[in-house]
Amino acid sequence: MQNRWRLVNKLIEIKDVTAAYGAKTALRNVTVNLYEGDFLGIIGPNGGGKTTLLKIALGLLPAVSGSIHFYKGGKEAPSLKMGYLPQMNQIDKKFPVSVKDVIASGLVSEKQLFRSFNAKQHERINDVIKQMGLEELSTRPIGELSGGQLQRVLLGRSIVSCPDVLILDEPSSYVDKRFESHFNHLLEEINRESAIILVSHDIGTVLSMVKNIACVNETLHYHAGVDVSEDWLGEAYACPIDLVGHGDLPHRVLKKH
Repeated sequence: MQNRWRLVNKLIEIKDVTAAYGAKTALRNVTVNLYEGDFLGIIGPNGGGKTTLLKIALGLLPAVSGSIHFYKGGKEAPSLKMGYLPQMNQIDKKFPVSVKDVIASGLVSEKQLFRSFNAKQHERINDVIKQMGLEELSTRPIGELSGGQLQRVLLGRSIVSCPDVLILDEPSSYVDKRFESHFNHLLEEINRESAIILVSHDIGTVLSMVKNIACVNETLHYHAGVDVSEDWLGEAYACPIDLVGHGDLPHRVLKKH
């Protein structure tokens, strides 16, 4: 598959970034750009630095060295509006809050302190509830939801503010196969309005969805398009990998190493 998407204006520029937790280096001299309309897949082995790269982009972890710049409309900007869908194991399903309240929480930073949401914000919340197919569940506590239903709620929260960039951290951790194809379709819709960064250890899932791909294993290997070779994957993962195709969804098989 050729890279048939023309990506012109940068949104995020990460240049020569090194990040660490104490004395342990997590990323070393990483450079990567995210563009308007991009759908960037990030793969790599466990502990390779994928989540650290997300924290750098979200401003949750300062870089030891290097720089990060944001752009909007071709001009440098102080920040971007970002939506974030975390891993499932970071969600407390016992928290007594409804589906609608969770989605609305994605707009809290945009409303006046101690004021209710305005009519336009309520309309946006209701539009997202409908887009996620959650109308009949809007008043239900999140503790009563299935994994796929909760995934839709959290995705709704992450897009209700119409972010410039949507960041998805291991969305397959929700493991609701009944919703998987619809979830992928929703991401295609969202990508028309927002750039997306999808982080996953599942190479097959990533290659079936994204426009460009990067492998993070302390350093970063970038590949324009998704027509990746076994040699590129082996170099990026620093161990031999076979990529075996089954229909439209490739799977990975590790060789002995």
